[in-house]
Amino acid sequence: MSSDYDATEFVDGDFQAHKVPQSASAAGGLPGQRAPTREDVDDELMRKQQQLAAIMREKEEKERERGALEEVRRRQMEFQTGREEAIQNLTRGLGLLEEAEFSARRDTEQMAKALTDLRDALSKVQAIHEETWTKDNFSVELTRALTTLENSRMEWNSARLKFPVLSGQRSEGGTVGLDAKTPPPSLLAQSNFGELCRLGLALNWPLAVVGLLALAVLALILLRH
Repeated sequence: MSSDYDATEFVDGDFQAHKVPQSASAAGGLPGQRAPTREDVDDELMRKQQQLAAIMREKEEKERERGALEEVRRRQMEFQTGREEAIQNLTRGLGLLEEAEFSARRDTEQMAKALTDLRDALSKVQAIHEETWTKDNFSVELTRALTTLENSRMEWNSARLKFPVLSGQRSEGGTVGLDAKTPPPSLLAQSNFGELCRLGLALNWPLAVVGLLALAVLALILLRH
């Protein structure tokens, strides 16, 4: 029997190669599948918090951008609405003012013409001087004077119809110094019979004189025949 002994002759190498990993797995598991430590959990929590903070910052930025866009849209709508309103109001205002200007210009022209006619009628009435009449031209001058007075009366009445201010009325339709609902007191209603007779005689004396002259001429003609 030999005295030299080799212990490796009875060791199975394949068995030893499979035995070592199994023992390592039983002791603590593979290095990639080990349980997380406290430091690993803290690191993962910090990463999640950082990601959440980044998401919140991005959300706030998006909210600011949305608010800015909403403000721009509101201002655009305000501009469009204001522009349409301005165009409508200005167009309507121009039309009304142009019509009012035309009416005012027409009224001014009519008033200027009425002023000229009234001044002319006044000068003609003031030019009547009955003290210069003679017996020979009395009838002719009286007829001419009555015609002048009638024309002036027509001018006055025409002007009163066109311009209510000549009748004591305001431009709004009211009366000066009187309530619009209260009619002014009538002069005829406050006069007695004698005053009415004198008033009628004062108004109609030219016609009475003409009538008397016509009767006198007719009587002279009858006497001659």
